[in-house]
Amino acid sequence: MKPNRLPIRQLRKCLEKQYQSTPPQIRSVSTLPLRRRAQVQSPPILKSRSAHRPYSTSIPASQFLFGQPVHETHPHILKPGELTPGITAQEYHERRAALIARLPPNSAVILRSADLQYRSGAVFHAFRQESNFLYFTGFSEPESLVVLRKTGNTPDDYLFYLLCRPKNPQTEQWNGPWSGVDAARDVWNADEAGDIGRSAAILTHVLKGVEKVFTDAERTKHGVETRFGSMLKQAAPHISSFSALRPHANALRAIKSPAEIANMRYAGKQSGRALTAAMRGSWTSEKELAAFLEYSYQTSGLDGQAYIPVVAGGSRGLLIHYVLNNASLESGDMVLVDAGGEYGTYITDITRTWPLSGKFSPAQRDLYSAVLKAQRSSVSLCRASANLTLDQLHSITERGLRQELTQLGFDLTGDAMDILFPHHVGHYIGLDVHDIPGYPRNVVLKEGHCITIEPGVYVPDDERFPRHFRGLGVRIEDSVAIGDDNPLILTTEAVKEVEDIEALKN
Repeated sequence: MKPNRLPIRQLRKCLEKQYQSTPPQIRSVSTLPLRRRAQVQSPPILKSRSAHRPYSTSIPASQFLFGQPVHETHPHILKPGELTPGITAQEYHERRAALIARLPPNSAVILRSADLQYRSGAVFHAFRQESNFLYFTGFSEPESLVVLRKTGNTPDDYLFYLLCRPKNPQTEQWNGPWSGVDAARDVWNADEAGDIGRSAAILTHVLKGVEKVFTDAERTKHGVETRFGSMLKQAAPHISSFSALRPHANALRAIKSPAEIANMRYAGKQSGRALTAAMRGSWTSEKELAAFLEYSYQTSGLDGQAYIPVVAGGSRGLLIHYVLNNASLESGDMVLVDAGGEYGTYITDITRTWPLSGKFSPAQRDLYSAVLKAQRSSVSLCRASANLTLDQLHSITERGLRQELTQLGFDLTGDAMDILFPHHVGHYIGLDVHDIPGYPRNVVLKEGHCITIEPGVYVPDDERFPRHFRGLGVRIEDSVAIGDDNPLILTTEAVKEVEDIEALKN
């Protein structure tokens, strides 16, 4: 612990303001107007948005500490009305309403927050919320539980319950602030909010009359009932019908809103600029190049890197997910970099391959140009009017690569293409790098789908293939939003034409 204790005293003073016998309401411009609600009697352990408040409402939210940014405390990150960067409270409500509209009467959704993950011993990773939980609430704190209960047949006919940690000044002094039950109601617009420590009692009330529950939270693991499963059985023994939430969540998350695409475009723009800047530089190690990219993401307004990058020099570029990033770089080699940042938890996914010397050798240029031609052709088909699926785009890309490689003298009989191009051409992107797991690749792409196009050729030291290409690995990847008649390339700032790459250094 550092000897300067002034920040701790300031923190304690700020926390003590929040813990009076009658806590003040938190004023937040993100709060939605009250929806028409079903008349449900709330037990004392739940706090309702419509409940009468016997205390002062004159203290602004800017004087409080929350567990995540809100506009009043972080106006440099959030605009008025936003709960997370770029995404408003209204959009989160519309997501919940769209989900509930898909479900049958007398049903409920249960979302469980992610757990804090530990790297080693007491050293933990930065918390990352479970994606569906974040998508439907904007609430990014652990030890939280959400119930969405369908109460009628119109889009607004649902109740939003958010259970989280109540404020605790002693614990927060050590672990940092969290938002508390009042903020769950007043900022994140829960109809009812309660203490996560009283989940069983609250769920008994909330799930009364519910016949079917949609959830992806584990009720059993390896044949043994989990704590969540045990609590749910105790709270609602009458419920025997459970279904997976994922298919319904995936159907909504697959088509991105304009706000989501704007976040991904910003992440793609700043990440692309970082990669182009990296191509101008001179690097002696993979580690140094990786550090430059991460620094660039942080200083350009992004949240940080979206995933552990691949920075693979020379023949290490043949390893699809090489993430050691600790070898030296040789000036005559190419470097394959698969890296991207994220903004508002929305990611971008980019791969570029370039010569460290600034100029392609003849073999490097030929192989790179073959991959680039196939990639450009497939990107041009990322439009709804093409009426294609991701699987069909993969087949088109493979045919394009086959034609280009044949012209370069490759023998592509037998399983050669499976060796040279061993992965799919793309995947869905969004809140996750491989977004909406389980969503099929045989769905016709529509406006709002967001995908990657990433052909690659990896030539092993095999006598079947031309000697001058052996040991070369090239992958070129862009993140793309499907448009009606034109693709929106989210990562266009990352240069990829041969002439542009060579011009950066020369």
